[in-house]
Amino acid sequence: MAAFLYTPQASLSPLPTIQFRLSPRPRPIGVIKHSTRCFSSDPDNNTGKSYKTQTETPQVLKIVVSGVTELLRLLSFSQQSSRVTEKQIDEFSASSVDDVLSILQSDYQNAYFVTGIFSSAIYAEDCIFEDPTIRFRGKELYSRNLKLLVPFFDSPSIGLENIEKDLSSETTFVVAKWKLRTYLKLPWRPLISINGSTVYELDGEFKIVRHAESWSVSALEAIGQIFTPTTEQPDD
Repeated sequence: MAAFLYTPQASLSPLPTIQFRLSPRPRPIGVIKHSTRCFSSDPDNNTGKSYKTQTETPQVLKIVVSGVTELLRLLSFSQQSSRVTEKQIDEFSASSVDDVLSILQSDYQNAYFVTGIFSSAIYAEDCIFEDPTIRFRGKELYSRNLKLLVPFFDSPSIGLENIEKDLSSETTFVVAKWKLRTYLKLPWRPLISINGSTVYELDGEFKIVRHAESWSVSALEAIGQIFTPTTEQPDD
């Protein structure tokens, strides 16, 4: 494995030789930074002055995530009977941070993580969505991704533990802490259980321009849950 930490460079001398140059500060394999960090020594303190996104997921893990996504996409064709039921919700525009917080609370009551039902009107069209494994732009793509995953959830739940606004910096944030638990409808019936938080960054028009998750487990551990079989039965 150490060979991957070096970059070969061919010498131009008459006699063919090979030189190796050590890449600057190689990062040990498996070190993963969560996507959202507060400028604070306490990782659970969400009242800091600013939030910063640091997504440094290993490339191989990104490939695994892409592969799992494609697998679910293919399997979704065989689950036509489990399509997400289109449910209309009242869309409200927000004119204050309190409006956004209230609408988000309603979305958590609708368990939007596991139902795919969320208030898209409070998101900017090109909103950035990120977690420790992936980053992309666009609320329509986010909606499609949710609808892709929902049919595979078995006895899902998303519990909102806390939600609050942060007005202590130039940028306005809403921060939510939650707990996700669901089985997946795969032959080995894996259990996904993650505590996490989501930072919702707002622009001057009170639109969410960034939806950034951080998890209590590393990206590698989260992906590992998908491939871990369980014999537990979902709660009725």
